[in-house]
Formats: sequence, C-alpha cells, structure tokens
Amino acid sequence: MNPSRLLLDQMLDAEVARVLAAAGYDVVRVSEVGMARADDAEVLTRAVRDGRVLVTLDEHFGDWTVLPLSEHPGVIRVKADPATTAQVLDILLPFLNRYRGRDLANMLVIVRSTGIRWIRTAFTV
Repeated sequence: MNPSRLLLDQMLDAEVARVLAAAGYDVVRVSEVGMARADDAEVLTRAVRDGRVLVTLDEHFGDWTVLPLSEHPGVIRVKADPATTAQVLDILLPFLNRYRGRDLANMLVIVRSTGIRWIRTAFTV
C-alpha cells in the first residue's frame, strides 16, 4: 500500500489532482473512472480494489453506522474551512510528504490545519 497511489473523491477538483500528480503522486479522480455519482461504499470498494488511498472531504467516512470500514489502504479526510483548492493542498501535501503507506493501512486519518487525528478502522491478525 503506497500513499503515492491516491483515489480522489468527487469533491476534489482537477487542480488538486494536477498539483498532486506534479508532486509525483499517482492520482486518479473518481470522475475519471466513471464514478462521479457513485455512493461512498462504491468509492471505497474501488479504492480497496485498486490499492489506492482514498482522499475525501466527506464526513460520512468517519461514521461507521453509515459506512463501516474494514481492511483498506487508508482513508484521508481533509477538513479545510473553506475547502478551497489552495486550502486543501496546504493541508494535504505536507501530510502526504510525511507519512508512508504502512502508516495509513486500515486507518481513517482526519487531517486539518490544526492537527491530525488517527482512527484505526480495522485490525489484522
């Protein structure tokens, strides 16, 4: 699981993808793979299948009653206010540059300008 392989959820725009790609990340946007209107479960299933860390602004990924997370490459939820491209990148790029795939496996990571919250979502034996 490599954090350089990312799946960007629908609310993250093409400019975020372009900047991440220019920084060396292998980025796919859900809209590029015919999933622009897919629900959260389908998006997560695609990320797991493709071995990509899911990057989202969607708070539902933190609600296990809505979307239970099991084994996965990782979910990064960016909390930016306002959620502009520049603000998202200011929060996301330093985080991605610091952590490796093994750090993100089976984790929901909530990243904001004021800090990082790590939540283990699955345990492996």
